[in-house]
Amino acid sequence: MAGDDEEIIEVLGNKYNPEILDAAGEPKSAQELSDQLGVPIATCYRRINELESTELLELHDRPLSDEHRRIKVYRRCVDGVNVTFRDGLTVELEERSEVKNKLDDVWRTMTDG
Repeated sequence: MAGDDEEIIEVLGNKYNPEILDAAGEPKSAQELSDQLGVPIATCYRRINELESTELLELHDRPLSDEHRRIKVYRRCVDGVNVTFRDGLTVELEERSEVKNKLDDVWRTMTDG
């Protein structure tokens, strides 16, 4: 993971970021996340960039929209974040399982059709 522990804590502390990560368990576009969470779209894009910079969120796919334009679809890279303060700050990330990654690949194949 690219982000250091303090950077991850800072990003997770920003408004909307935990909600975006929670909602991005399944691949979603910025517009879908914005609509679902009631986050202004410009703010949603800023938060996505922050989450990508710490590798908590990733660009999952770029399918064609109904208007035949490429849209970016994001999903979280982690299933859990554990923070401990014993012996200093420690952040442990629980990465997505291979099973979930494979299910997402099936979803991507089905939506390409």
